[in-house]
Amino acid sequence: MSRTDLIADCFTIIRNAIMTRKDSVDVPASNTIKSIMEILKRESYVDNFKLIEDKKQGLVRIYLKYIAGKSAIRNIKRISRPGLRLYVRHKKVPVVLRGKGLAIISTSGGIMTDKDAREKGLGGEVIGYIW
Repeated sequence: MSRTDLIADCFTIIRNAIMTRKDSVDVPASNTIKSIMEILKRESYVDNFKLIEDKKQGLVRIYLKYIAGKSAIRNIKRISRPGLRLYVRHKKVPVVLRGKGLAIISTSGGIMTDKDAREKGLGGEVIGYIW
């Protein structure tokens, strides 16, 4: 089965795992997914993640974070998708929930948060929002 949007699949797998209160979840690996997981770990939305090698493309095991019985990720939403890409200039980088959320942006300097993109003066494709 070919997948056209690995990021949307990853976000959906995480959302479903949070609803069933799973401790960890496996998603197909890609360099983009690894970069997004590094950001989520740095911003303390997930506890940890590790790469699992198999004979195919590999897996990323994500250890979800719960605080007082509630997930650290309240919502995770895909914005730009294969059928409709959303690009922003450096002056129009979105702010999620007045700064309490996080926008993940793919820039020419790599995948980074909205705050980092504003500091570096970079725009790019808005991958998704997390709060």
